[in-house]
Amino acid sequence: MLESAVSAAGKLPVFDAATGPRWPAPALVANDQTGGRRTRTWEISPTLHCSIVGTCLTTGELRRLFAKLGHRDARTASDHDLHGRGVVVAGRRDVASKLLNKALDKRHERTIKRFAKAGSPEEVKALWLQALDEGDIAGGYWAVLSHPASDSALVEAVFGEVHMLSHLVGSSNRLDLARLRKLEQALEEKEETITGQQARLQAAIRERTALLDRVAVLEEERTRRGAIESLPAQPVADETGPLRRKLEAEKARSADLAERLSEAQDALTVSRRTVDELQAREQALLGELAAFEREIAPDEDGHGEAERPSLGGRTLLYVGGRPGQIAGLRAAIKRRGGTLITHDGGIEDNPARLPGLVSQATAALSPVDCVSHHAVWQVKKLCRETGKTFVPLRTASLASFLAALDGSDILGRKEALAG
Repeated sequence: MLESAVSAAGKLPVFDAATGPRWPAPALVANDQTGGRRTRTWEISPTLHCSIVGTCLTTGELRRLFAKLGHRDARTASDHDLHGRGVVVAGRRDVASKLLNKALDKRHERTIKRFAKAGSPEEVKALWLQALDEGDIAGGYWAVLSHPASDSALVEAVFGEVHMLSHLVGSSNRLDLARLRKLEQALEEKEETITGQQARLQAAIRERTALLDRVAVLEEERTRRGAIESLPAQPVADETGPLRRKLEAEKARSADLAERLSEAQDALTVSRRTVDELQAREQALLGELAAFEREIAPDEDGHGEAERPSLGGRTLLYVGGRPGQIAGLRAAIKRRGGTLITHDGGIEDNPARLPGLVSQATAALSPVDCVSHHAVWQVKKLCRETGKTFVPLRTASLASFLAALDGSDILGRKEALAG
């Protein structure tokens, strides 16, 4: 996006000995005569229109806008087509562009009012950093670009941050989708294995049934011949020898089939257990992905916090995890109205602090893949003794943390603890 903006503006990068190539900032407005009022999209450099439409409006809002403008295919057009139309409209000064600006102002009305008190680029930047911390990327971006106090340096910085955020979100989604595809492929392979085992099992059952029927016939024949041989007045030649040998062979074969059947049933049980584990893991990943998407994408009505459960000022304890992720976890708790206290599980923090931290918290969370067994055991024991909630997390990722916050009653659910 940044490269295309530079190309469209016809500017070449400036080389700095310390930082390397650097591109000039996108021009904020086509001219500087805005009269101290908020800037409209047609007054903003065309190099910024793509990021404004893509970041600050949802696809649903674009569909409603073009339906109002009389586009018959507004409901069926692709998301990419609607985005392109929106970018074109943003650069014109007509009825369509005025409706587009009205939609932007309506969606982000609350954020725009908060930015209205700013009178300098520094004050606008401070409000942008606050919006960024609260996750209001779309509203903050439009408020900065349309603010009369914004200058080119601020626009360059904000544009760069939004540009890199789009890369980070796309990369995260691609990694989650890749893991999901691998799980689906493994699940299909297991299902094919189970199908083959079930077919072999049914064939073995049919063969065993036929052998048992044959054994019954032979037993009946043996009984009949034994009765004949027992007659004293009618000596007969001993013809049961071959039948006995055949019967013994059939019994041995039946025993072998029974053993093979038992082994096949054991293998089927293991395969079914594996499939259940893969399905549970797939559902967990889907839940984490959905929680992550809810965290970074505002709702259609512009209130991104609507689906987030409020912690009501409560304190949560996070034991273990990776130091580099603590800031993101603490921001997620802050957006839900709570406080996060942490303990690294005994790597650097004193384990003797855990009882005091558990007593301060409403609930404790711990990623099972990034904490010592002793620390988990100690936290479970303290939570059980104090009646606090304990929530084990599948991984130390932000997605697992968000899924635990949004997918369960963290204030009411208690982990069943073994002795």
